[in-house]
Amino acid sequence: MKHTVFSAGAMLLLTTSVQAACPAVTHADMMGATAGAFPGQYELAEFEAAAGCTMEFSGNPEAEALNGEIQGNPALPPLAERLPEEPLVVVPYDSVGKYGGTLNALSNATEAGTSDFLSVRHVNLVRYSDDLQTIVPNIAKSWDWNDDFTQLTFHLRKGHKWSDGAPFTSADVKFWYDNLALDPKIIEKPKDYVLVAGERMTVDTPDAETVVFNLPSPKPGLLAHFATHFAQGFQPKHFLGRFHPDVDPNADANAKAIGFDTGIEVISAYFGNSDWTDTPSPMLKNPDLVASMPAGTTPTLESHIYVSDTTEGRKLVANPYFHMVDTTGQQLPYISRQDEQYANDNEVRILKLVNGEADYKSQSLTLAAAPLLMDNMDKSGYTVQLKPTIAMPVFSFNVTSEDAAKREVFGDIRFRQAMSVAINRDELNETSFFGQGEPKQYIGFSPTPDFVDPALTSYYAQYDPDLARKLLDEIGMVDTNGDGTRELPNGDAIVLNMQFATQGIGGEVVELVAQNWADVGVATAVKEVTPDEYRSAQSSNQLDVGMWEKGQPTAIVLGNNELWVPPFENYFGHRTGMLWAEYIDTAGASGVEPPQWVTDLAADVNAFQGATPGSAEQGEIGARMAKTMTENLLFIGTVQAPNVIYHRNALKNVPEFKTQSYEYYRTYPYLAAQWWLDE
Repeated sequence: MKHTVFSAGAMLLLTTSVQAACPAVTHADMMGATAGAFPGQYELAEFEAAAGCTMEFSGNPEAEALNGEIQGNPALPPLAERLPEEPLVVVPYDSVGKYGGTLNALSNATEAGTSDFLSVRHVNLVRYSDDLQTIVPNIAKSWDWNDDFTQLTFHLRKGHKWSDGAPFTSADVKFWYDNLALDPKIIEKPKDYVLVAGERMTVDTPDAETVVFNLPSPKPGLLAHFATHFAQGFQPKHFLGRFHPDVDPNADANAKAIGFDTGIEVISAYFGNSDWTDTPSPMLKNPDLVASMPAGTTPTLESHIYVSDTTEGRKLVANPYFHMVDTTGQQLPYISRQDEQYANDNEVRILKLVNGEADYKSQSLTLAAAPLLMDNMDKSGYTVQLKPTIAMPVFSFNVTSEDAAKREVFGDIRFRQAMSVAINRDELNETSFFGQGEPKQYIGFSPTPDFVDPALTSYYAQYDPDLARKLLDEIGMVDTNGDGTRELPNGDAIVLNMQFATQGIGGEVVELVAQNWADVGVATAVKEVTPDEYRSAQSSNQLDVGMWEKGQPTAIVLGNNELWVPPFENYFGHRTGMLWAEYIDTAGASGVEPPQWVTDLAADVNAFQGATPGSAEQGEIGARMAKTMTENLLFIGTVQAPNVIYHRNALKNVPEFKTQSYEYYRTYPYLAAQWWLDE
């Protein structure tokens, strides 16, 4: 009998001379292993039983060197002390991988065009499997709901550690919720997903591995939120807590010791002022203070961690404490390093892809790039997948414009009806999407659920320029001076300033729609801007026309209401009605009071989230939501078409994606930690 004993009670390995080491099980060859409780992964004991083996663990031979690049990290203990007692066993798609290499990623800029790369290393409490239907464990080992969906309990992995080796426990989940997500000093206004019908939850931690979310009313979709959203339901209390005055009475003194005035400033430097996980790190925001700070970036549970952050890009190394292993016991990730480079010019990005200079890319690509990319696949050694999208290019008008005359027109449903039927969606499909798309109206849900009347997808989506002209005449937008363009009802000239960013919408789509609108007499001026410029103008209520992709599956609506209440998405998405949102946020003290249908929609989405999943009640509410959203044409749909996913052929274990979509967080269902480089 042979025993291997590990310190700290890890008890990770117990082998005998009789039982074999674990086979290299993959999706392509299960080697006789029986299926587990969840697709594509197992808990350790479950896999050993399924494969009839005892797992032995091994790690990246570069781990010590990589760890040495992580600012503030102590020397590495043995692998057995770095893995949880029950690591998550991941089944690779095609092959068990080899360690090493650098994944080359391509983004637009800091916080722009980065989510596809973020998703490669992302983790959360749970995730969707690659069937996009089954929620499976990740950081959490398991979960339980009570009967009425008012209590969600997560069970964490014993022995799980942050990237700096500190224990990850239930206290880190409670710290995220109580001290970050709900603290107005950190995030000014709580996000909907941390609330239930506008009310806060409470979090109990009966022991280090158990977290209990107590909900004031049912919200079954809370679990789906954790499976899809970039905001992670945990943050390192041992690290950020020392700078939070509600956690550590010496927070400000601790901050002064590293060059800050207050602890809250330190948290802001590391965590940012929002829930977005890709804000610049202290290495970029405070380069003069980095040497005195306890770490270059916040400790993480993700597969890789930042070791460099500049205006040209960022570099990351593998997290030596990552909680996943493959079926042979190799700790993931296989890839040692990641190198993210910025290129904000769309043509430059496409040229880099044509030349094979990135290993994976999907965000900011449009179908217009597909022919060039596909023509060069064999020569440059990469693969292009064309996959359905969930969102589609959508236009909106600034219904709370600072210009009173524009606000009156944009707020008139006849204007929005006119601008919708002025769009030649069939031509748009042929010229911009090679006839591969489906012209349709925006209805709020995507794909169309069974409870929604499918006729809504064609509501005012026909091409009818004569009707558009008639409706514009009705509201008093006529050509008074004979120059071929219409004026506002008060006689003022109007030119729709159409600022767009290629991260959110293709330029060819904007140009054609602008021409369609000019054809019915509404003058337009098209200008490409950076994503940051677009978002700044949107946030300050300066846009005439919103232009970005938009759409969301029912599963996400169940956990997050932001597409249904003003301003109808977050900072990084497609928003309008900014002053309606201000009115709601200030309880009427400032802003513009929204119409009754907007108030009704907000009430309906809360009721929808609280209803029993799949019930007739939920279907009735959902149908009403879609009807309200569609018939008010706050957002005008165009064409839903497939889009491009690119990966270099040397990158292995990249499967066929179900969709090219942000909504399930891009690569997150496909476990990029099991990608490896064959070169």
